[in-house]
Amino acid sequence: MSSASRPSHSSLITHHSSLETYKQALLAWNAKINLIGPEAREHLDDHIAEALAAAEILKPRGEVLDFGSGGGLPAIPMAIVSPEARFHLVEADQKKWAFLKHVVRECRLNASVYGDRLARVLPRFPSDLRFSLVVSRAVGTPEEWLPSLKPHLESGARIALFQGTPVAPRIDDFVDSGAHKLPRGAANYLVTLAFHVEQ
Repeated sequence: MSSASRPSHSSLITHHSSLETYKQALLAWNAKINLIGPEAREHLDDHIAEALAAAEILKPRGEVLDFGSGGGLPAIPMAIVSPEARFHLVEADQKKWAFLKHVVRECRLNASVYGDRLARVLPRFPSDLRFSLVVSRAVGTPEEWLPSLKPHLESGARIALFQGTPVAPRIDDFVDSGAHKLPRGAANYLVTLAFHVEQ
């Protein structure tokens, strides 16, 4: 990493502080409402580390879509360490999106939260908004929801799927661009696709 792209000492301190703010808020809210399951709660540091590993692989920039954002894993840690990206978080559960809005405000993130289902949010996006990266963790079947995003993707946009197998789904106009083993658990992969339309 060049000195120009290496995070400064002050930014690393800010990232650490924001990650700790997120972690404490998640645990406090989770004690009252179900944001994450028992496994994630007991191994929260590992889940956060996984999100940071994904951010290091993907290096998010520009407009980033994360839907089914839940309790903010992996999107919130990724947003904290990705100042060159603007995150759009889509979550239908009212309690969860209320939490996400709280964390975005507390951590002063460059992010917007949409409290609705993806199909209802897409028509509300500005007509010129194009995503460079889409992140999804265990949400539905990509073969069903990914085609609906085509009008909202820039050429070459990347799709990052957190899943238990390194095998990429086969979807028209999306090219398998590799799988990365993530550190948490034996069957844990970040599978990437690239949006490519023949001219």
